[in-house]
Amino acid sequence: MNKYIERIYNGVWKENPTFVLMLGMCPTLAVTTSAINGIGMGLSTTVVLILSNMMISALRNIIPDRVRMPAFIVVVASFVTMVDFLMQGFVPSLYDSLGIYIPLIVVNCIILGRAESYASKNPIVESMFDGIGMGLGFTIGLTLIGSVREILGNGSIFDVNIAVLNDYHITLFGLAPGAFFVLSILVALMNIVRKKMEEKGKPLPPVQGCLAGDCRTCTLSSGCTGKATITKEVLPPVNPKDVAKPVPDTRIEVEHTSNTLNTIDVEKSGSDSSYADDDIVEKGKEES
Repeated sequence: MNKYIERIYNGVWKENPTFVLMLGMCPTLAVTTSAINGIGMGLSTTVVLILSNMMISALRNIIPDRVRMPAFIVVVASFVTMVDFLMQGFVPSLYDSLGIYIPLIVVNCIILGRAESYASKNPIVESMFDGIGMGLGFTIGLTLIGSVREILGNGSIFDVNIAVLNDYHITLFGLAPGAFFVLSILVALMNIVRKKMEEKGKPLPPVQGCLAGDCRTCTLSSGCTGKATITKEVLPPVNPKDVAKPVPDTRIEVEHTSNTLNTIDVEKSGSDSSYADDDIVEKGKEES
């Protein structure tokens, strides 16, 4: 498979940020009251993800390692500001629906995670396709959740009423608890698909991130300051012949000389500091 297509396939299916990596849960649960909101939030995040990946990849050899995270945040914040102004000017209705969650794209785990784990270590074009794949995967996840919530909660899809559901929609799915119900159902379906693929010999990667509780499989472990990655060092087998060899004595004998006068005076003074030693030497000189 072409490496660029593989990056898109990776983000959409193998490591979908919503259903596999479980990243960006704040906007996923908050803005998916409708399918349009899901598409709008997903595409906004995709644009920021692509541009920030390209910029960070271009500057990866210039940004000092000690300030890489602040630098990443500055780059992401610049593109988020541009997207925020464009949405406010051209799609004000969608801008009002998404509200504060557009500026919060700056601290989205998906963007910072891809910047740290991929864009800062790979060329520009590959980082761009990685951003496209992750962004499309995030958009698909939000759109699916928003569509299910809109159908079950409002009896409509993309603001188009479904006549059959006008009298049967459940208002709970349009509220905050409905986001958790729909997300849990879709994740359960994803787990079923994962199990089926494992039975066919094509397993998906394990769920990563802090929710899994294992830093060794986390894509963000290199930039995490809360936990350290645990590694096991495999020691080579010991040759019995080497153990039987006598170890040469490398001790160095040092001839010590003692000053009787100094020893007596130190015992009387009860101090072994350098200042006490200087006083003792001066007393010895006066007595001699």
